[in-house]
Amino acid sequence: MASAEYRAWLARTLFHGLVFAGLIVGAYLLLVATPAKGVFGIDAIAYWRVDLADPYRDPWIPLRFFPYSPPIALLFTPLAQLSWPVFVGVWWSLLVGALLWLGRRDVLILAAFPPVAITLSDGNIHLLMAAAIVVGMRYPAAWSLVLLTKVTPGIGLLWFVARREWRSLAIALGATAAVVTATAVFLPSQWLGWLAMLRDSTGVTPWWPALPVPLWLRLPVAAAIVWWGARRDARWTVPIAATLALPALWLGGLAMLAGCWPLRSRPATASADGADYRVPDGVARRTSPSAAT
Repeated sequence: MASAEYRAWLARTLFHGLVFAGLIVGAYLLLVATPAKGVFGIDAIAYWRVDLADPYRDPWIPLRFFPYSPPIALLFTPLAQLSWPVFVGVWWSLLVGALLWLGRRDVLILAAFPPVAITLSDGNIHLLMAAAIVVGMRYPAAWSLVLLTKVTPGIGLLWFVARREWRSLAIALGATAAVVTATAVFLPSQWLGWLAMLRDSTGVTPWWPALPVPLWLRLPVAAAIVWWGARRDARWTVPIAATLALPALWLGGLAMLAGCWPLRSRPATASADGADYRVPDGVARRTSPSAAT
């Protein structure tokens, strides 16, 4: 076997071996470790227990801490009326659906990434955020989910700033502002409670295991990464920057890196306003007026 062929065979073998090992680890986490500890869906418990009347009354109590904005609390309120097993089934289906959409035919590669199994077992929102970032490259309004949940990963919007895609930036911020304005009318006290919670939580060490790198140090690095990527047409840098900018950086949060996979390569299609309309597989591509005639 030629040297080049041997290296290619070895690379494929190692890659497939790592994927297989990752799937074994993920299966162990989901089917053995998590049930044994009784912590399946531990993050989702706070979503299920959300009380729209006062969602931030227990900001420091584990299993009751709801950290997202009032519009997100409003979305969870109907689901909170379900029994816990039904809620977990519906919520986990959404998370798995996001993973399937991100990975498509390569979903097993993403599933082999251990943080994906961790965030699935915990029931956190990271995979939906990864999907929102990917969709947001084509439909900027999807960034509202990022800004109205964990907030700081919204630093990925610097992509539009660096590329001077002002229309896309305006859509992302305008859609978020519209949601804020509409809900502030009938949920004013909830908005005040959320803002107070964000203020009081600044600099507070979380009770869950997190990597000991403060946000103030990570944010400039995240900004530099997305700016570098924007100048080099590397869309995969946006999920990296958004992950690095999470309020607390812990292993399950690294599942947001799954968004890098569908963004890893795609030729650009420039529009008249200079915007980048490259899209991941499965998202309809915009047809320009000239192409339609």
